[in-house]
Amino acid sequence: MNWRFSEPLSIEKVKVAIANLPNSLQGTKLVQLSDFHYDGFRLSEKVLGQAIAATNEAQPDLVVLTGDYVTHAPEPIYQLVKHLKYLQSRAGVYAVLGNHDLFRRDSKARITDALTSIGVQVLWNEVVYPLGPELPLVGLADFFWEGFNPAPVMNQLDQGKPCIVLSHNPDSAEFLQSWRVDLQLSGHTHGGQIVIPGFGPIAKFMNMLEYYLPRALRQRIPYMSKCSKVVKHWEWSQGLHRVGANQLYVNRGLGTYSPGRLFCPPEVTILVLKSC
Repeated sequence: MNWRFSEPLSIEKVKVAIANLPNSLQGTKLVQLSDFHYDGFRLSEKVLGQAIAATNEAQPDLVVLTGDYVTHAPEPIYQLVKHLKYLQSRAGVYAVLGNHDLFRRDSKARITDALTSIGVQVLWNEVVYPLGPELPLVGLADFFWEGFNPAPVMNQLDQGKPCIVLSHNPDSAEFLQSWRVDLQLSGHTHGGQIVIPGFGPIAKFMNMLEYYLPRALRQRIPYMSKCSKVVKHWEWSQGLHRVGANQLYVNRGLGTYSPGRLFCPPEVTILVLKSC
């Protein structure tokens, strides 16, 4: 990727209100990084270094990584973890996998092993408690993968307590409305990459047009057919959203696909929890 097709890194600071948040967890700080697509082409060493430095400067209680560490072949993960090993957090670094991390038959195991080797705990349909028993952290299998089956995991939880869910694809929020999810953290969309100010990602516009244009014309418009395959809910492509009673935050990611980013900079998200 020619780096003029990306934009300067943005540090987003977001306050998230959570009902019944214990006093001991007031002000808890999470940093989210997502969609690295580290392959020597889609993410510059400069932006990656800035993202890690910004994460550590925030002095987070928890760092979460929400998938797509590579693009196709898993081999670049071994170089990426040489950078990610410098991430610092009081309660550790936790991760889920994205659809690109499952691209090859051996990708899941190799990427999981590489992240584990630097102390990152990879969650695949698991519940953990890095912030204590009052705030479980759930990590789900990727939405596009046959292993996506949230019911056995979510049914383990006490619905009277808040929880945080890591799920790479934000479309999963539609299915998670059956359970209490105080904060779902996702990526996958890259924020839409090209955003029209006042309207939103151009992908949302293409999705709308796809229903009305003849097939022959749709095929002539670059990227149109791909938009509907990425996500259904482009209205959730970035930022904080309400999905029923639940909350969803979608990180714009760090990596950049062709044709590049416009009004949609790569992102490090600092989330601060408060009671409501």
